[in-house]
Amino acid sequence: MYCIKCGEKTSLVYNKSEGLVPYCKNCGEYRFPQFATAVSMVVTNRQKNKILLAKHVDSEDYILFAGYVKKGETAEKAVTREFKEETKLNTVKFKFMSSRYHEPKNVLMLNFLSVAEDGEPVIDREEIAEVKWFDFDQALEAIKKDSTAEAFLKVAITELKNNKF
Repeated sequence: MYCIKCGEKTSLVYNKSEGLVPYCKNCGEYRFPQFATAVSMVVTNRQKNKILLAKHVDSEDYILFAGYVKKGETAEKAVTREFKEETKLNTVKFKFMSSRYHEPKNVLMLNFLSVAEDGEPVIDREEIAEVKWFDFDQALEAIKKDSTAEAFLKVAITELKNNKF
């Protein structure tokens, strides 16, 4: 890891309150790792008995709707903006569920359970190849296995089955 201010290679130094932290000897400061933040949405219909999944272009796997939080934007705003951009549908209601660090993309994923307005999704075919409504069991079968999306989906379905949303 390199210092974000001067570019010097950092080394791990023990910090009594934080443990091992990258440290820049040139600047004389600790440099905590930086990563992007994104939202992920388990989208359900108003009846809360279906899950909408997306398949991106050049991918065979169904995943959740997701997108990066823009600078100055709240996670809540990103939820409604990203879903609208990807489907042209509004989000009627949403609730924060959990978070998880997604190492392959160095991103903190903030997962929300959300309800989509009624209507047919209109997708940008350059980004998304397909969207499809699934019942709970079908969604669990279709989602990319051993993925962050699958972990979020399992929690959301439990929440929906227990009528906690």
